Amino acid sequence: MQQPAKLYKGIHKRSSTIVFGMPLWDIAIGPDPEKGEIRGHAQGFFALGDIAKGFFALGGIAYGGIAIGGLSLGVISFGGLSLGLFALGGLAIGGIALGGAAIGIVAIGGAALGYYALGGGAFGKYVVSAMEQNPEAVEFFKQWFPQYTDKIL
Repeated sequence: MQQPAKLYKGIHKRSSTIVFGMPLWDIAIGPDPEKGEIRGHAQGFFALGDIAKGFFALGGIAYGGIAIGGLSLGVISFGGLSLGLFALGGLAIGGIALGGAAIGIVAIGGAALGYYALGGGAFGKYVVSAMEQNPEAVEFFKQWFPQYTDKIL
């Protein structure tokens, strides 16, 4: 007869200091059998966990003011799939999006879709790409993102 798998307890630590109604920091990695969680849910001003929510959030899934994770949602967001006002990631979607594939008002990436778009394959109202160099887009990117336009214009 097969033995049942042994559940291990992950790492779960929390600050006793409270900031804006949340712990200053919270770390939750791995399962917590006492709470019935198979993934650690961290919630704090600084949150680190499998799923993290906080002003600064770092995790597999992270959301908050500044979020870093595989899937991240935040005002400033970094991740594989990144959603935010400023998004940087493999697939970045946001107001200003930079990524392999970028979708935003301002989009910069290998594939870019935006009102202002810059990339190898860029689509939008004002575009700088291999196929098109719209004068207004060129001026916009020269003014606001000169580090990207110096190499292609």
